[in-house]
Amino acid sequence: QVQLVESGGGLVQPGGSLRLSCKASGSSISFYIMAWYRQAPGKQRELVAHSSVGTITKYADSVKGRFTISRDNAKNTVDLQMNNLKPEDTAVYYCNQWLDTAHNYWGQGTQVTVSS
Repeated sequence: QVQLVESGGGLVQPGGSLRLSCKASGSSISFYIMAWYRQAPGKQRELVAHSSVGTITKYADSVKGRFTISRDNAKNTVDLQMNNLKPEDTAVYYCNQWLDTAHNYWGQGTQVTVSS
């Protein structure tokens, strides 16, 4: 059974940084697309960044240049380094592991709050 556990969320001031981490168990992430999504109150869940099997990365326009996704297949982890955080980055952040529609897994989410 695949499980994803996120950590690293919290309260940070605008301009600050946080590093989220997602630890996968039950399956190697090596063959999966790994991604981070977020959902703010009253809004739909949106893709923040993803890392393909070939380590090609893509980012939402709103986070380009500020966020970096990285994966360690040996450790079965995927991280999201978030710099220059803005109040609009406030959301619950979710780790996602995707192979196909039958193999699509989510973590429980971690809260990120950017506020002074």
